Amino acid sequence: MFRSAQFVTSACLLGTHRSLCGTLNSSKKKNLGFWTSFQERWSQHGPMKSQVCGLHRRVPQQAAFEDCLSAENEERCRVRLQSNTALYEKQRGKSWAAVLVSLCTVGGEPALLFTLRSSKLRGRHKGDVSFAGGKQDPSDRNFVETALREAREELGISVTENDVWGVLKPLNDKSGMMIAPVLANLGPLETLTLRPNPGEVEEIFTLTVAHLCNPQNRGYTNFRTGNSYVYTLPVFHSDKYRIWGLTAIALDHTLKLIMPV
Repeated sequence: MFRSAQFVTSACLLGTHRSLCGTLNSSKKKNLGFWTSFQERWSQHGPMKSQVCGLHRRVPQQAAFEDCLSAENEERCRVRLQSNTALYEKQRGKSWAAVLVSLCTVGGEPALLFTLRSSKLRGRHKGDVSFAGGKQDPSDRNFVETALREAREELGISVTENDVWGVLKPLNDKSGMMIAPVLANLGPLETLTLRPNPGEVEEIFTLTVAHLCNPQNRGYTNFRTGNSYVYTLPVFHSDKYRIWGLTAIALDHTLKLIMPV
């Protein structure tokens, strides 16, 4: 049921990265004009601008990956996440759900743990990659309790509140429900006994932070209304999986938090 994913280069994304970020010779100078025009044309769309810039960042040094789960970086992230409390206060009264964004290590390398939702589930997100999570239960006192309960029900693991770093910025789905991404560090995956619920989880897998931060493994989906681009959403790729939608947004926020530029 569990596998640690192996990765291949996305030729399409690699070609895009080289054409936009590589050294321009005389035959490529026309592309520079196009890229400048593209940036100017869509500069009014904040998400488009920020996402394009994020796509073409350099891959961080290996030392940065090794330090992203250090005690010092954990404390920095916990402090940063405290400011999100006010964002949830503004949306008080909304129906909500929570997901557990699960950091871990695999062979000592920082990674994130994902689930592949069962194809037997109802709804449009069956068979999608996701984090363990679900709607609030009447007995849940807060977002963290919901996320930890769902992780226990879906993955068969007990995560304590001490493992939780904080809550990322709230997300909203199409129905208007607020989603709280709860960030936690599960520790070495080798020490966990995962018991996935077959009714909800088809597969459990990990992707390393290094893989997810590599521009060759990242893309963006442009959404448009008529002839105008309205917004973009990140997409993450591997040889077998595609991470998109709210899961990709929560993942993008997580990487920007734990790997500051």
